[in-house]
This record gives sequence, structure tokens and C-alpha cells, in this order.
Amino acid sequence: QVQLVESGGGLVQPGGSLRLSCAASGAIYSIGDMTWYRQAPGKQRELVATITSGGSTNYADSVKGRFTISRDNARKTVHLQMNSLKPEDTAVYSCNADITVGTIILRRRGNYWGQGTQVTVSS
Repeated sequence: QVQLVESGGGLVQPGGSLRLSCAASGAIYSIGDMTWYRQAPGKQRELVATITSGGSTNYADSVKGRFTISRDNARKTVHLQMNSLKPEDTAVYSCNADITVGTIILRRRGNYWGQGTQVTVSS
């Protein structure tokens, strides 16, 4: 059983910062790409940022220069540092990861989601 648990969401004023974290747990053999998505009310879910197991990153144009994704492979955790937040960043932010479970003898790859954390940017 694999779980992804997000933390760090909340209410912040425009121009402020938040740091989201997502921790993976379970019988994990390895973790591939880790991605943050967000979904605002009435809008489609959008990719915010991705980081590969090797540390390569990719960002949505709307967050480039303001958000930074990072990961701690030893702790099986991915972070999203969000600076210069805008009201349009308000959304539920969810963590997604490609995870291989099992052992070196028997393992299976799957895609997993966290439950999401609310980020609200408002004065």
C-alpha cells in the first residue's frame, strides 16, 4: 500500500509564500517522476511542476520564476516552494508520483495521487 500525503497549504496574502510538501510511504522500491498539479474551482486540473528522479525540472509558464520544485530522495519527499503568490494561484494542489513497489525480485510500477491540499491567496 502506497500513500502520498501533502502538507503546507493554507491562506496567504498576495505576494506571500508557501511551501508544500508531499511524502510517500509504503513498500516503495523506487520513485520516478514527481509532479504537482492544481485545480481551481470550475477549471481543469493543470500541471504545475515536475521533477524527475535525476532532478530535472519542468514548470508551467504561469509559475516560472515564482515556484521551485525539489525532492529529497532519501525521505521520499517532494516540495513546492511558492513565492510571489497571486490570487489566481488559488487551487487545490495535489501530488502525483510514478512509484515502483515491491522488491528487486518482484516489483510493480504504478501512478499514485495524494489527497490534495488547499491553497488560498487572498487579502
